Amino acid sequence: MGVFRFHQYQVVGRALPTEKEVQPKIYRMKLWATNEVRAMSKFWYFLRKQVKIKKSNGQMLAINESRTGYHNMYKEFRDTTLNGAVEQMYTEMASRHRVRFPCIQIIKTATVPAALCKRESTKQFHNSKIKFPLVYRKVRPPTRKLKTTYKASKPNLFM
Repeated sequence: MGVFRFHQYQVVGRALPTEKEVQPKIYRMKLWATNEVRAMSKFWYFLRKQVKIKKSNGQMLAINESRTGYHNMYKEFRDTTLNGAVEQMYTEMASRHRVRFPCIQIIKTATVPAALCKRESTKQFHNSKIKFPLVYRKVRPPTRKLKTTYKASKPNLFM
């Protein structure tokens, strides 16, 4: 892959609140532009065409650069520490969504009890009688005296 000229942005805006309309309708668009300023410009251009709202009478609520179109996520990870779970989250976001760590804002972290878990990937390990297959067997010498540095033949590890 290379450096792309156009980036995907999610832009959210609305008309300014007035006495007549205290809570104006919020509009969201996914746009492709070279930078944030041009994305906002495109947003106001299309909004002016569709809904008759000008930039001078409008309010920008949010602008997010996106690679996959996802912005708010709930994640669950199994780890022994909270720091390990956050490290897993950064790794997964970089691999699945191509989001680098400066672009991620973590709103909340918590240790979740098993009853409140939502994701199947974490629920599958909640069984107390879970068994993992023994992929290979390494025969170890019973005493230190029988241990050798070099073997005459390569050991067969697979069952």
